[in-house]
Amino acid sequence: MHRIIKIVLIVLGVLSAVLWSSLPEADMPPSEAIQSVPMDLMFKVVFLLLLVATAASLFFGLKKTFTSPGGLMRILKTVGFAAVLTIIGYAAAGGEEQVVEAVQTERGLTTTVGTVKTIGTLLNIFFGMVVIAIVLMVFPSLKRLIGK
Repeated sequence: MHRIIKIVLIVLGVLSAVLWSSLPEADMPPSEAIQSVPMDLMFKVVFLLLLVATAASLFFGLKKTFTSPGGLMRILKTVGFAAVLTIIGYAAAGGEEQVVEAVQTERGLTTTVGTVKTIGTLLNIFFGMVVIAIVLMVFPSLKRLIGK
């Protein structure tokens, strides 16, 4: 199996090198360059590799989850924590009509209250995850510093 994977990777590497060398020139208009066969094949190779990497990650992750003791419980705790963080982010998000009007007048974009609320929710989730990551990096360091 290991030998087959190496051969497939070598073939994909050679194919990618050939496609890269035959990509359109820089002075070609983008509309024509996108329609070229080498560019199209290069995108297909990238999507194939992305599909294989995603499938392998999912397969081996699920395999480890179901074979290790407590793996399923850790997944359930993580999903529960993500749900709580999402609910908090949604509750804290603002979806006021003033924001919609400001976006329309300042940027000239048409939007809805729901879109503004969704963007606010996702930003709040991101900022919450950043704060959690910082806390999880700083507190153990402080504990080690103070403990010694």
